[in-house]
Amino acid sequence: MNRTTSESPARMNDAEAVLHELFVRGLAGDAAAYRTFLQKLGVHLRAFLGRRLFGWPDDVEDLVQECLLAMHNQRHTYQSDQPLTAWVHAIARYKLIDLLRAKGSREALHQPLDDDLAVFAESATDASDARRDLGGLLESLPDRHRLPIVHVKLHGLSIAEAARATGMSESAVKVGIHRGLKALALKIKESR
Repeated sequence: MNRTTSESPARMNDAEAVLHELFVRGLAGDAAAYRTFLQKLGVHLRAFLGRRLFGWPDDVEDLVQECLLAMHNQRHTYQSDQPLTAWVHAIARYKLIDLLRAKGSREALHQPLDDDLAVFAESATDASDARRDLGGLLESLPDRHRLPIVHVKLHGLSIAEAARATGMSESAVKVGIHRGLKALALKIKESR
């Protein structure tokens, strides 16, 4: 058997044995064994699909759930004399192919954007204009309002860090941000 995974044959056989035993017990009515089987199978499928969909973690999780549901719905098709992981991987591959086809058909509907379009050139100018306008508005505020906004809202400092940087109390920083943002909103509203 040609294995494309990095797992050793002994480890694959151990996983096969554990999954097979839990699955068979689950089919016989052991709910706890079936629940454990689904949990262990989920881990196995995340690794299997994660290697094939690297960079798409959300799709991996969605696909794992789809595979588990498909395997649950198709459990009657499993032939007990065959390796369980071969059956599992076959279903997972079909689900993976379906996902890739759906992604491909959705992507075909998208038009690529050219970076040299005028709309992108204007956005750099717009961003610098916005920074200049914001700087002007902030300069019109007193330091007790401007500095907390700059430190917390623009530089991403915590309230405590901004208090240390400005020499203000934490409550004064909070009040300064609140009153400063309120004053900025009023100035913007008046300029319209």
